[in-house]
Amino acid sequence: MLKPFVFLFLILVIGCSISGNTVLETVPMERNKGMNVYFCPRDDCEQVMIDIIQSSDEQVHCAFFDINLKGLINALGEKSKEVDVKLVVDDENYGDIIGPNVRKDTSSQFSHNKFCVVDDKLVVTGSMNPTENGANKNNNNVIVFYSNYLAKNYEDEFKELWDGEFGSGDKVKYREISLNGNRIENYFCPEDDCASRIAKELRTAEKSIYFMAFSFTNEEIADGILFNDRADIRGLFEKRGSGSSYSQYSRLRDFGLDVRLDNNPATMHHKVFVIDNRTVITGSMNPTGAGDRKNDENVLIVHDEDLAMRYVEEFLVLYYSPAI
Repeated sequence: MLKPFVFLFLILVIGCSISGNTVLETVPMERNKGMNVYFCPRDDCEQVMIDIIQSSDEQVHCAFFDINLKGLINALGEKSKEVDVKLVVDDENYGDIIGPNVRKDTSSQFSHNKFCVVDDKLVVTGSMNPTENGANKNNNNVIVFYSNYLAKNYEDEFKELWDGEFGSGDKVKYREISLNGNRIENYFCPEDDCASRIAKELRTAEKSIYFMAFSFTNEEIADGILFNDRADIRGLFEKRGSGSSYSQYSRLRDFGLDVRLDNNPATMHHKVFVIDNRTVITGSMNPTGAGDRKNDENVLIVHDEDLAMRYVEEFLVLYYSPAI
């Protein structure tokens, strides 16, 4: 019979060999309210955010690229009389809401996040800048998670930004969690190698990849799509910028992939990939070099069939939308 300390040693050795010389991490598990998703402009995304802010009992910490929604700004101002409200805003869009509880980033990169952490238990994020165009004209998604672990990740990221640490930071604490039995991966750019995570996930597709991209220039992510010869691939590009030599639109089209330009007279602003109708990649990061290596961004990879089908519905509505 193996002595206890020998048995423990063997477990550690086996764990290290399986995980590439790293002891296997335990995936935190929690049961909670789960998640909800909203699609602007057909859903009232501003009111969703206002309701979340008004429900706060302790704190609201937000990081935005831009904000000009008057109702939301008023809700934040009123709530600041009751709870701890803090904002980090990109320096290019800082002027409208200057105040003691607002800080701006540096000019060396975009503070491109669009998230709020509420009471250390709720996260709202996605592609929507809380602006008039973002909520009422552009195609966007807002996703809400009730998760203590994700809230911890986003609060850690917010604290880095609040303390002036832009374009860098510690790696995410809980990069993978289980929420109500569904696996969720969470990364922050540039510190967590976001493009490589996305490309790796795209290479796993067996049946389909549908994507919607405001700006798509990252070759590694495009290769994750191009070199997948198993999946039905369809993509939607925002027409603005798609003619650039840096855009992956022409490259993917020239390889025979079914990619199209959007028909929204405003902006198709999603940054979304849906894999096999069961996995959603979303967040603030455009699949670009700056999004991956320079800007402050967040990415979520959510393995949930019900959520994935909501995003597929949005994709199909926009993909087959008639020209305007």
